[in-house]
Amino acid sequence: MSRILLGLVMLGCNVAVEDVHAFDNPITRLVNDRQGERCSGRVEVHHGHQWGTVCQQGWDLEDAAVVCRELNCGFVLDIPSGARFGRAGGEVLWRDVKCSGDEFALDLCERTLNDDVCTHSEDAGVECTGKLPAPTLSIQSRFYAYSTGEAVHFKCTAPYWQSVIDFHLYKRGVDTPLVTQRADPRQMMVDLTLSDLEISHQGSYSCLYRIHSKLGNSPSGNSPHSNFINITVLEIHTPQIWYNTSPEARPGWVTRGHGFNVSCSTQPQYPGGSFQLRLIRPNGTVRHSLPALAPSVTFTFSNAQSNNEGYYCCLYKVQTGERTFISRESQPLPISIREVDPVMSPVVISLLVSGLTFVVATCAILIVAKVYCKRVRKPIELERESRTCVDNTYIALTIK
Repeated sequence: MSRILLGLVMLGCNVAVEDVHAFDNPITRLVNDRQGERCSGRVEVHHGHQWGTVCQQGWDLEDAAVVCRELNCGFVLDIPSGARFGRAGGEVLWRDVKCSGDEFALDLCERTLNDDVCTHSEDAGVECTGKLPAPTLSIQSRFYAYSTGEAVHFKCTAPYWQSVIDFHLYKRGVDTPLVTQRADPRQMMVDLTLSDLEISHQGSYSCLYRIHSKLGNSPSGNSPHSNFINITVLEIHTPQIWYNTSPEARPGWVTRGHGFNVSCSTQPQYPGGSFQLRLIRPNGTVRHSLPALAPSVTFTFSNAQSNNEGYYCCLYKVQTGERTFISRESQPLPISIREVDPVMSPVVISLLVSGLTFVVATCAILIVAKVYCKRVRKPIELERESRTCVDNTYIALTIK
């Protein structure tokens, strides 16, 4: 008798434990009378060497999410009644399944053996999204290089339409989306526009779509990331311009036959860039070009002639991919070509002034000297003449 009681106690313990944790290793599947819907159906588990259903009593989103995850079927869309997927065979094996939602298999969740409490009219069902395919990211233009201030238009296409979805544009290395676009029901493609580009926007971009459950309080699920697209953003500044010529030339003037230089400068630099120098004249425009091997370049004109006269402007030009970017023109720099005028040249004027000053000074000295000499000479000459007269008179008297 004691052995029988001990056996019943042990059996009871085993039953109590089996109500919560099954010793067998059950396999979960979704059964659907419709072909091709592997990720939607009536929930069945393999327990005790047989397949059976799970009671809808206590069945919720967390439980359904575990089934979708275990079967690699994406995320939960709905938890309809299992009767929707056809009449089940076998027994109702489990009830009161309690999952946290983080388990990787349904047999890791707490549950209770059914014990004929539920019938097949209460079978649990799950509608999963299926394994979400990655969307495709494309770009509307055929260019992948842009200047600051422009906009780039991406297209994100999702091969999925069973629920309302959001589309998100991500930059590689940034956790939050830069652009989010809500899609209309059954809309599979949206435009994702990144406006007012800055240098920081340069990089690689991908998109994904977010599935929303048909149930209001169901968590959303994200698709894998799409392919990546690289874009380049250039910041083209207006270049600076200045010129150098002989020191004696007036500002804006270059003497005919002399040399002069025109320099252009800008930052930043890009591979393949060049500086363009435009000479705007009344009879047309002349263009010169030099590769931008440094932040500034110098255009040299060794023999200034009348065809070098006009307004000079600098531009910075760079070609990236199939696009050519050109900066705004610099401030115009006027340059006039002047003839050498020996009369009016500063050297000639200086020599003339020096010579004239020397002549005037010499004449003044001579005049002063002459006047002084006259004043000293007059008394001596009068005395000499008086003496001569007296002597002559004396001699005349002596002869008599």
